[in-house]
Amino acid sequence: MSDNPKKMSQPAIEPITDSDLLDYCRFLTRNLSNARTADEWAGAFRQNRGVEKPNNGFMLRVEGQIVGGIGAIYARRLVRGKPEEFCNITSWCVLDEYRSQSMRLAIALTSQPGFHFTDLTPTEVVSRTLQFLKFRPMNERQAVWPNLPWPLSRLSGVRVITDLNAIEASLSPEAARAYLDHRHLSWLNHLAVGRPGDYCHVVYKKNRLKGLPGAFVLGFSSPEQFVKYRTALGNHLLFSNSLVFTRVESRLLTRVPWPGIELAGFRNKVFRSDTLAEADISNLYTEIVALDL
Repeated sequence: MSDNPKKMSQPAIEPITDSDLLDYCRFLTRNLSNARTADEWAGAFRQNRGVEKPNNGFMLRVEGQIVGGIGAIYARRLVRGKPEEFCNITSWCVLDEYRSQSMRLAIALTSQPGFHFTDLTPTEVVSRTLQFLKFRPMNERQAVWPNLPWPLSRLSGVRVITDLNAIEASLSPEAARAYLDHRHLSWLNHLAVGRPGDYCHVVYKKNRLKGLPGAFVLGFSSPEQFVKYRTALGNHLLFSNSLVFTRVESRLLTRVPWPGIELAGFRNKVFRSDTLAEADISNLYTEIVALDL
């Protein structure tokens, strides 16, 4: 008998194809989180995001068994009028005995040309790993302000539209597309705020801060419109939904509006791009909205 222990097989790296996707999502349910089913995991990857996706990420196999993987959600978005393609990293999970292979997965994914790369829910370890691959941390601060009554809301001509069909009709073509791409996700709330010809699409989730109910805004079609119409939006959220504050990532705003304050201490999201800034990185078309986190 040999004195040398049997060497562990070198895992093969393979793309996660659509036919592999459910198997990979079963692996996630068993090893990353059983809070959602494999079908719910898979739903995040199956959305139509306007791009011909090359894969759903990459996985490690040993003797036919999945032992790790890194998921990818692809999307095409207009940024300052120019189409840009994004690869959003998500659901990175490797069994302990193959943890040394994790970097191979990250390199395989981020070596694909033509994409801006993001990870919007990294653990501290993942964030450090990706920063080694030239990812940059984004501003983690969040702006919060109270939703106050505004008796002149209707007289100002500003309207808040919540009817799902009317929202689509009020928006520009690009904003309407983003709305239609996300309206089926039951955990998201949508509205349009503004005046005819100048409506802003707003996506939010109900949230609590210090025990108080509020709106955590995940995205909007225009930061300028969002800030301009924040008073009417706050009035609506307060009286129609009993939400007493609005919260949004500071990096998405042109400025923190009065009487807002900034909170710190949140985990940094990370991205890698040669041409885009952190304000260009949207939460839409990512795991932030594709999963009920």
